[in-house]
Amino acid sequence: MADQPRRRSHAETGASAVEYALLISMVAGLIFVIVTIFGTSVGQLFTIQWWP
Repeated sequence: MADQPRRRSHAETGASAVEYALLISMVAGLIFVIVTIFGTSVGQLFTIQWWP
């Protein structure tokens, strides 16, 4: 009995689809906030004025 590996229960096997969905939504939200805050200021750095 001591030689047999301990079997994990179904709850301990790894991340579920819900946890992956939460992680993906948090990353997407963070990207959205960063682009919203810095998007226009970074975009203005690359704007070329063709007239004086």
